[in-house]
Amino acid sequence: MLKRDTASSDSQATTMRHRGSDVVLSIALVAMLAASWLLAGHLVARVPPLVVAAGRTAGSFLVLTAIALSRWQERTQMRLVLGRGRTILLLGFLGFFAYYAGTMLGTGLIGASRVGLITSLLPSMTFAIGMVAFGEPATRGKVLGTMLALSGAVGYVLVDGQGSGPGVRPFDGATIAGGLLALGGTFAYAVYGYLYQKHLSDLPTMAALPAVSGAGAIMLTILAISSARLSGLALAELAVLGVALTAPVFILLHELIRRRGPLFTAALSLAVPFLIRTGEWALASKGPPSALVLLFLLVCCAGVGLTLAGGPRRIRRLV
Repeated sequence: MLKRDTASSDSQATTMRHRGSDVVLSIALVAMLAASWLLAGHLVARVPPLVVAAGRTAGSFLVLTAIALSRWQERTQMRLVLGRGRTILLLGFLGFFAYYAGTMLGTGLIGASRVGLITSLLPSMTFAIGMVAFGEPATRGKVLGTMLALSGAVGYVLVDGQGSGPGVRPFDGATIAGGLLALGGTFAYAVYGYLYQKHLSDLPTMAALPAVSGAGAIMLTILAISSARLSGLALAELAVLGVALTAPVFILLHELIRRRGPLFTAALSLAVPFLIRTGEWALASKGPPSALVLLFLLVCCAGVGLTLAGGPRRIRRLV
């Protein structure tokens, strides 16, 4: 009886330790995501957005490759990844080139907090793409949540003051273009998730990410090289963005997906737009958010939350 009680106590202690570490990883992920958006927003005000996209991707590629090469299992599996050249190019284009080009160009036009909110639509967009293109089951709750999230994000983008570009006002071409660029990048990343799961999920994540991020970094560098104007300070900030923020975010994301699943991990992104907006206010790059801005933020988050939760009653497929 004593042995059974001791075993039960040890099991509970282990569970509590795991939950505690999950909380720490979750807080670290959200903080790093918000910090990366704030730093990216600061950089694109002085450096061409495509250079920021290429720099952060190249920095994360170097870190991910160094980690993979330091582990025997990943080193041996990397050869298998390199044998899937077309898949690597496609995933590098969607998950790094299109995502970072779209979101960084969008940040240059409408600011980090707006783009951060648009990227938080990823769970809703993933559901919509899965339902239309990959046969995922739909529920009324998920459809309603997707529509609610999109309406909240659109409202926020249109009413939240000015973006980082000069003379940006609601409903003008720069605002619409910035929103569409960020939305397109997020769409590309949602497709990337499905294709990654289909073509590379049989291999360790740390064996696959170096090749995929490397392909994306090469594409972005080729596109950005004509606009590469860097000072020493900007180069150091790019290194921080890629090495100290972007690469750890990828590692934390995949670790939390492994531990808690994709829905829990996606839900963490709901806190990021609030932190970005608060950070912009604290750094005096924007004034305090208005009641309407906070309302649209909450509407978007409620919609994404509803998409994640879904509902028990299925509806007829829309395709």
